[in-house]
Amino acid sequence: MKLFSFKGRRSVTIGTDELRLTLTEEGGQVAELLHRKSGISPLYVPEWRSIEPSEYSAELDPDYGSNSESRLVAGLLGHSLCLDIFGAPSPEEAAAGIPVHGEASIAQYSLESTENSLFMHASLPRAQMRFGRRIALAEDGLVLFNESVVNEADVDHPIGWTQHVTLGAPFLEGGLTHFLASARESKVSGQSFNNGLGMQKPDAVFDWPLCPRKDGRVDDLRTFTTETVSGGFTAHKMDPTLPHAFFVAWSERFNLAFGYVWQREDFPWLSRWEENHLRPWAPWNSKALALGMEFGVSPMVESRREMVERGRMFDTPTFRWIPARTEVSARYCAFLRETKQMPRNVRWDGENLLELS
Repeated sequence: MKLFSFKGRRSVTIGTDELRLTLTEEGGQVAELLHRKSGISPLYVPEWRSIEPSEYSAELDPDYGSNSESRLVAGLLGHSLCLDIFGAPSPEEAAAGIPVHGEASIAQYSLESTENSLFMHASLPRAQMRFGRRIALAEDGLVLFNESVVNEADVDHPIGWTQHVTLGAPFLEGGLTHFLASARESKVSGQSFNNGLGMQKPDAVFDWPLCPRKDGRVDDLRTFTTETVSGGFTAHKMDPTLPHAFFVAWSERFNLAFGYVWQREDFPWLSRWEENHLRPWAPWNSKALALGMEFGVSPMVESRREMVERGRMFDTPTFRWIPARTEVSARYCAFLRETKQMPRNVRWDGENLLELS
């Protein structure tokens, strides 16, 4: 297997006639999912220089900030994994070296690949866990994911486990990128998110897709905003009447549909994070344009203690237990296809995408 440099990161690539997928060795991030015909990848590439997480130094790299998020954002790309927390570590965990969203997003991965599939695995020693994932490119613009988490500890483990899928330009564009999601009850994050910046009404409860604003109006989350500055975080319970959950993003400009579909029992939540030139601090510097469509076992970005104490929201658990010395697994599917209209429905049988219409 040959590694190459993608945006300065050691990476491996697999491909078909339709798609090319690039994965980083450190962080295990799906950095690119390229639609060959159009030359477009929907995934986010930050405005700052990406470096390997192991190379980050608070003293030498102040442009990335100097907090528990800095090592993560220094190497942030595309679809990253949040494990075993979804949010910030506690002060004690941060002092022990745990970054925002846990070890998985900065870990060193062992990679094995063929022409159209790869296997990645890593040890997470602080969490006493192991993670493995197989990615396979199928026909008709499909990407199949099978992943497992092993608790190597002798005690049961409460975890956050979220797929941090982040979209960026040119696919992400105000007024021209549209969204469909199997979302129901929803809630805005609290006042502390983004230090209170943004137009969303903190802690507001609503039904997808109409998000309340501080000024009394609502934002329709089905179309990416045309505001010059905006940002925020909302959590969405996936429709419990469906066996699977999904989101689709459709570019009106490029006639491309991109999205993910998964078993709802594995990941009952979708979190939507918007950063549209809002955050003035490093490394964002009011220059970033990104939209996270993040599906997992937890609704809100918060510490492990907070997620456990929250327990449930909308009568749905906000974390997952992994019993001692036990392995759990999940399957999901991504897709990137040409279509001249916004899809109205997604159906999946656990292996094949039966409908995108």
